[in-house]
Amino acid sequence: QVQLAESGGGSVQPGDSLRLSCAPSGTTSLWFHMGWFRQPAGKEREFIGVMNWRGDRKYYSDSVKGRFTISRDHGVKTTVGLQMNSLKPEDKAVYYCAAASSAIIQTALVDPKRWDYWGQGTQVTVSS
Repeated sequence: QVQLAESGGGSVQPGDSLRLSCAPSGTTSLWFHMGWFRQPAGKEREFIGVMNWRGDRKYYSDSVKGRFTISRDHGVKTTVGLQMNSLKPEDKAVYYCAAASSAIIQTALVDPKRWDYWGQGTQVTVSS
């Protein structure tokens, strides 16, 4: 059974930082991509960024490039982190981690339908 569990959401002020974490389980050695999406209330799910499973190739959307960083963190369990800096009110959304069990061409990474597994989501609120 493949599962993804996000944690780390919360409420912050503009300019603050927040770190989300995604703990995958299952046959992770077969995964090609790990990614993050977000969904503001009443809007469609939006691509944020992606990392290959080795963690040496990353790609971000223009809306978060330079502010958000995806990383693979090694501890008791391997997790995938999303470091969010200089948060803005428009970053408010439910954030989801996702995994793909097959390769996705770069232009298709932004399509949520191309991804195989999803976490339950964690809310991030940015307001003063």
